[in-house]
Amino acid sequence: MNLLDENIRDDQRGLLRQWRIPARQIGKEVSRSGIEDENLISVLHQLHRATLFTQDEDFFKQRLCHDVYALIFLDVKYIEVAEFIRRFLKHPGFDTQRKRMGIVARVRRTSVQFWRKGLGGLQIVRWDDH
Repeated sequence: MNLLDENIRDDQRGLLRQWRIPARQIGKEVSRSGIEDENLISVLHQLHRATLFTQDEDFFKQRLCHDVYALIFLDVKYIEVAEFIRRFLKHPGFDTQRKRMGIVARVRRTSVQFWRKGLGGLQIVRWDDH
């Protein structure tokens, strides 16, 4: 399941819908609006293999890596969010739910930086590397 944090704007959600990328949103279809970050992690544990997309940098922490979810911090302009969600989901390193589970990532215009549960340090994949 692709899950959008409540900080993702409706226009970006609309673009994802146009591109046929399914996504549910915190505060609308899942949980309640204004949920605290630590409570959101509990929600992720209850959902089935969710990938959370957020613009909240507080989620980019290695200690948050867990096998049952993925956390993706979108470090891009708010009007680029949908574009980079689509790029991320199409990247060969992240294009299936199985490949995404256990990661905490930062998506930037030039690259994806990520930790994967069970691996050592920060990994970097450039968009043009595939």
